[in-house]
Amino acid sequence: MQADAPSNADPQQTTLAGITPAATVLLLAVGLAGLATGFGLARSGGETLSHFFHSYLLSYCFFLSISLGALFFVALQHATRAGWSVVVRRLAEVLAANMPVLAILFLPILAAVLRGESSLYPWSDARAVVLYDLPAHKLAYLNTGFFAARAVLYFAVWWLLGRFFLARSVEQDRSGDAALTRRMERLSPVALLLLAGTMTFASFDWLMSLEPEWFSTIYGVYYFSGAVVGFLAAVILAAVLLQASGRLNLLITAEHYHDLGKLLLGFVVFWGYIAFSQYMLIWYANIPEETTWYLARQSGSWKWVSVLLLSGHLLIPFFGLLSREVKRRKALLAFWAVWLLAAHWIDLYWLVMPSLDHEGLPLGAIDAACLVGVGGVYLAGVLATAGRKSLVPSGDPRLKESLDFRNV
Repeated sequence: MQADAPSNADPQQTTLAGITPAATVLLLAVGLAGLATGFGLARSGGETLSHFFHSYLLSYCFFLSISLGALFFVALQHATRAGWSVVVRRLAEVLAANMPVLAILFLPILAAVLRGESSLYPWSDARAVVLYDLPAHKLAYLNTGFFAARAVLYFAVWWLLGRFFLARSVEQDRSGDAALTRRMERLSPVALLLLAGTMTFASFDWLMSLEPEWFSTIYGVYYFSGAVVGFLAAVILAAVLLQASGRLNLLITAEHYHDLGKLLLGFVVFWGYIAFSQYMLIWYANIPEETTWYLARQSGSWKWVSVLLLSGHLLIPFFGLLSREVKRRKALLAFWAVWLLAAHWIDLYWLVMPSLDHEGLPLGAIDAACLVGVGGVYLAGVLATAGRKSLVPSGDPRLKESLDFRNV
């Protein structure tokens, strides 16, 4: 039986009709121009491509994390049979289904690795590996062929899962068939397990192996926690912007913002807990091959970035999001969403860039160009994925429950 949507929720209010094609082309053009500018700056400055590739990886992992966080959110809502989130779930489904664009954006990184270019991953150049004296078990894992095969596997899993949830949800818009909800619910526990494994090993491959002599078994959870913070901030901001354009005003209410705000606060705390757990265990063990990674981030200019993360990613937003009133007011919640998106980017900058320069902060125009470049292509993909689809799952049997949802 098809759910009842508000009678005045017309297509102009529940789709991107009228703005999608032109905005997609514009964002794509801006993105490609940004990437060309970043590459040109790296070349014209007389530098190697190392800064460009590090900055590109940083921006890439930032936008990838938003889509992975969205995929986690969609699978979690189905696994828990949540009703409150139905009106915001389509936004997450669109973000999660943007994997083809992210796979294309990964090609420059993959090409550099397959060429044996060591400016990003030192282990990808067989001649440079001897300088790191890596043990045999790491060499068996960190090699170009196996790296490429794992990347293909990760994207295959993410693309299939994202496509499955979006396609079934859109099909349900037309048919209202509740059996489609049951199919998505049955797959969701498997999806969560697959996402946990692939996301963990992708973070090992693409981020932790920047400094291949270092390791942390909690690194994947650290990246996951930041990804969910990034997604929740992004979906809150997307909802606010859509409502500012006259869309979804009758569907997403203060009650939904309240729950999104609670989740955002919860994962800010979870990120802080995981960050502290990783640091505390490595500090207490005091093993040289583990502490060197933190030593670079506690020295020189990097120590101020560490302090900025502690305050800007945990303490300040924790107190800022505590109030019920903040979570129910769009303008205030949007402010904290922007704040935490910036904090999430700084967090990834702190993970990636010390492998380029242990002494100073290599922050410059190349980083801005790569952020705009990758971001423009990514957002163009999001708009293309959304197309003329409804921005709310109009056939979901729990839609009425979501529309009637109230916090207690």
